[in-house]
Amino acid sequence: MLAINTVRRAPAILRSAAPLSTWSAVPAGPPDPILGITEAFKADKDPRRINLGVGAYRDEDGKPYVLNAVKKAEEKIAAAKLDKEYLPITGLPGFTSNAAKLAYGVDSLPRNQNAIAVTQSISGTGALRIGGAFLARHYPYSKTIYVPTPTWGNHIPLFKDSGLEVKYYRYFDKKTVGLDFEGLKEDLQNAPEGSIVLLHACAHNPTGVDPTQSQWKDISDIIAEKKLFPFFDMAYQGFASGSTDRDAFAVRYFVSQGHQIALSQSFAKNMGLYGERVGAFSITTASEEERKRVDSQLKIIVRPMYSNPPLHGAHIANTILSDPELYQEWEGEVKGMADRIINMRERLYQLLSNDFRTPGEWSHVKSQIGMFSFTGLNKEQCKILAEKAHIYMTMDGRISMAGLNGRNIEYFAKSVDAAVRGDL
Repeated sequence: MLAINTVRRAPAILRSAAPLSTWSAVPAGPPDPILGITEAFKADKDPRRINLGVGAYRDEDGKPYVLNAVKKAEEKIAAAKLDKEYLPITGLPGFTSNAAKLAYGVDSLPRNQNAIAVTQSISGTGALRIGGAFLARHYPYSKTIYVPTPTWGNHIPLFKDSGLEVKYYRYFDKKTVGLDFEGLKEDLQNAPEGSIVLLHACAHNPTGVDPTQSQWKDISDIIAEKKLFPFFDMAYQGFASGSTDRDAFAVRYFVSQGHQIALSQSFAKNMGLYGERVGAFSITTASEEERKRVDSQLKIIVRPMYSNPPLHGAHIANTILSDPELYQEWEGEVKGMADRIINMRERLYQLLSNDFRTPGEWSHVKSQIGMFSFTGLNKEQCKILAEKAHIYMTMDGRISMAGLNGRNIEYFAKSVDAAVRGDL
């Protein structure tokens, strides 16, 4: 028998150079600026460090705050021994009804006519995404949405991913650190008829600059004249002024004037339900029959996106909104959070203007409203505050007022004074 030399052939994958990974051409995305601030803050071990980048409320001790109304609501939910079944596609019916009542008010005509289509969403971001997709599919007059300059950074990619073209209207005046109302009006008047306009209902993010009620009325007139479509983002109802009714003025006024609107709501800030992801998207319609058709299309958008929304946070919010005693306690806590931020604004203004006599005009610090303030600090000043004073904020000078408290505000003001003078 002939001897047969068998040579095992190496697998083809070993005989040749390894092929490129399927994902080798995927480019690295830019880092999230807020995440970068938080990471730098955490890496800094200096005891004086201050994080003014995060968009979440902090108490006087600089700690996350769980509202007492939320704790009591959770106790009630636990005692009720509710199941964990799926919610309907558009969410918990009691919650969506109460969310609409909170936003539009008890006297709202479309609400009382059962003509508001509303769906629970994954917080405010999810509401905006649902709204963008609905408008891209069904709004007949335009696929362009105008957003203010500046606006919340997520608005732009969110609406682009929804299928809308994003354009801009003037909003913030860097010279006055206030509202560029003339520029705003001119840009809305020049927008093509039928365009969609995004409006921050209260506590504009990132500037903290809101129109007055008189200015809102002028904006309503322009939008009506140009037949524009208003899409409100209301992420801070109650958190801005301390009054849920006052903060809903723009939404309710526009509806009272006959505008059909879209509305995004978030319960992250005003209930402290950040990680619970509780929100709502709604559209006012002309009739109950029209509302039903819009509802059916909202379900078609939501179903392949995430099927149905989370359960627990909706139960918390609904329990608070349904229980008169919890509701009253919640409103008191919201006012307490808002008042603490307002007090920090007043204290910071006094320190910069009167105590340190910091060069510049600082009245905008107390005239702005809500969680954020555009300080007017430039990029170099923000950078040196991080490097030398261990104070972290976005490079456009935006700070979260909730990050300031009685223990750190004087150090912050003193550091800002030194940075402005070039002495830090």
